[in-house]
Amino acid sequence: MDYFKIGQQIRKYRKAHGLSQEQLAEHVGISVTHMSHIETGNTKLSLPVLVDIARVLEVQTDDLLCEKPLERKVSLNELTELLESCSTQQLRIITDVAKAIKISLEKHANI
Repeated sequence: MDYFKIGQQIRKYRKAHGLSQEQLAEHVGISVTHMSHIETGNTKLSLPVLVDIARVLEVQTDDLLCEKPLERKVSLNELTELLESCSTQQLRIITDVAKAIKISLEKHANI
């Protein structure tokens, strides 16, 4: 397990949420020094601490354990918020349009 990479993922999501190490440490209930050591990979982090960090950062634990582009996560969150405000009929239309776009992209754009 690469604790440095995990720490970098935590740091990326912490910064995306506009939190300082001090603020995240306070929310999680650990010392600032411990949070710093987690982010630099200088210490192993326990499962309960990992779960608490994920909860505070509003991400899945696998988002912290596996390197994923933050932009994709932000886009998915934005899309989820949009879809939650739609009626059932609007959701059906959006789903049909999204499927048609995906098929067209795969067929023509090689994306």
